[in-house]
Amino acid sequence: MPRTITIAKPVFGALMVAFLLAPLVAILPLAFTSSVFLTYPMPGYSTRWFEELMTVDVWRMSIVNSLIIGAGTTLLAGALGTSAALGLRKSVLLFTGFFRTVFLLPMVVPAVVLGVGMQLMFVRIGLDNSYIGVICAHAVVAVPFVIVTVSASLAGIDQRIEQAAASLGAAPFTVFRRVTFPLALPGILSGAVFAFATSLDEVVLTLFVAGPNQRTLARQMFSTIRENVSPAIAAAAFLFIVGTLVILALSMTLKSRAPLTA
Repeated sequence: MPRTITIAKPVFGALMVAFLLAPLVAILPLAFTSSVFLTYPMPGYSTRWFEELMTVDVWRMSIVNSLIIGAGTTLLAGALGTSAALGLRKSVLLFTGFFRTVFLLPMVVPAVVLGVGMQLMFVRIGLDNSYIGVICAHAVVAVPFVIVTVSASLAGIDQRIEQAAASLGAAPFTVFRRVTFPLALPGILSGAVFAFATSLDEVVLTLFVAGPNQRTLARQMFSTIRENVSPAIAAAAFLFIVGTLVILALSMTLKSRAPLTA
């Protein structure tokens, strides 16, 4: 029986991996089809759809918008999430558990509910159909990921190091700049990576708060699926997958460095 269990575990794991990767295996090869339809078998191989992503204005603009909005979201969510994690770290703060739950609510609240609320609010304050509005909307759903990663990094810091720095006469800001921030940097960078990935993948909020000039790659893919199914969608999906793998590798590298840094 123990030998059977030992053999069954890797088999079960391999089946689960195959189940999860099956949709990707089905769609990604179509990024290189020479046909104008998403069908198998492929009549031939071509990179024409990647060329379309780079040459057609609507696709090129959506890629640029995704990078601009993603960078803005990363900076805003990184600053807000790190500040919130530092505040929640203090056990003397009243209702710490309540505030932590509130900060994590965007992870569980339906995106449609957030989208409707943000659209109504942004119209009243003049942020509708603007880059700032889209960045703020994406930051709302990205901040919880930053809080989680930064909080985990802060939890691994021995507070006696900070107390020692303070006892030697360092001001609170100096303690943060010279001690806390360098030790928490791997978690902060990991949170920034997740914030960028969240912004890159967000569709529902973008549909509510973005205008024609803020059309992101994810939104363009969604619109193309509704209007005209093209292999360019598979090419865009290929870029998404490659980008996600790069981000995942970067995140794992940063996490692996965290214990050495701390």
